[in-house]
Amino acid sequence: MESPNRSRPIRAAGGKSLKAQNSFLANAHEQIEIIENGQTGDFALVPFQQKLEQSHLYPLKPAQIEIFQVNIGKMCNQTCRHCHVDAGPDREEIMSKETMQQCIGVLKNNPQLKIVDLTGGAPEMNPNFRWFVEEIKKLDKQVIVRCNLTIILANKKYHDLPEFYKLHQIEVVSSLPFYTQDRTDKQRGNGVFEQSIKALQLLNEVGYGKENTGLILNLVYNAAGAFLPPSQPSLQKEYKQALMDRYGIAFNNLFTITNMPISRYLDYLLTSGNYETYMEKLVNAYNPVAAANVMCRNTISIGWDGYLYDCDFNQMLDLKVDIAATHISQFNIEGLNGRKIIIGQHCYGCTAGSGSSCGGAVA
Repeated sequence: MESPNRSRPIRAAGGKSLKAQNSFLANAHEQIEIIENGQTGDFALVPFQQKLEQSHLYPLKPAQIEIFQVNIGKMCNQTCRHCHVDAGPDREEIMSKETMQQCIGVLKNNPQLKIVDLTGGAPEMNPNFRWFVEEIKKLDKQVIVRCNLTIILANKKYHDLPEFYKLHQIEVVSSLPFYTQDRTDKQRGNGVFEQSIKALQLLNEVGYGKENTGLILNLVYNAAGAFLPPSQPSLQKEYKQALMDRYGIAFNNLFTITNMPISRYLDYLLTSGNYETYMEKLVNAYNPVAAANVMCRNTISIGWDGYLYDCDFNQMLDLKVDIAATHISQFNIEGLNGRKIIIGQHCYGCTAGSGSSCGGAVA
């Protein structure tokens, strides 16, 4: 259905999510319509399927699923401009303990699922977060937590998170859009950079990011505008030097992640008039090597309500896996390993340049 407001999208601001603003972009079907056909319906790009066919990668199939990525809630203490989840303080979607128990059952029965990647929103805001982590660690799984850093300082009940992470040998992955205040705050909100620096120092104090501790602290870079990320190795070197020289902060790796034309970043592209040029950049930068290594080939994504998706981005577009068993309660590893991965024009974001995944560049 055509939206009367499509030509003038509302930017997420003032701490409100697109959903809270009743924006048409809070609707996954509206987003897909724009991503596939442009804002006016007549923007034609080379279909992503055609690129895969030329690269002999279609249909796109899983390799072996090893990563179990779980979004345990869309609630967050921040409302970032680029957030493809549309997370924020006003989001109430939180994974229940019952769904978490179903996830634990799947992990017990599927030893090939070696890595559990917990994300949100701010995953720590789920009231059962710590219990969930403890139960997963009992299964001897590697656990990654995508921490936005500011949550550590948001409330005294979170102040001991660095110690909790250390106790359970959690790998921490945190977004830091840049190593300067202006660029970080522009993307994530006033005061975020200062709080992020303090949180990183607290993580360093317990050993994260330091040599010979085994406590892994990785940072994530997202471009602040309508452009692709620079070279991951060179930017990592820049970050390491700047953060150490200015703040005494050490970390392990920097991941460069391409912004996906979904939710609030899609809103930004439309509002700023950059949508078509950005999509053309993604298409022109298509890399078949990156396409062969996309994260959906070794990852399964679980939504806060237990539904299964090929990746976190398909989850936000409500594109469930293409098999009959679409819920964690029906988890079937053989069916998932044999499925065809659902693709769309947004997939250009993961295959442009050096590629992009939750673990950074893939080519």
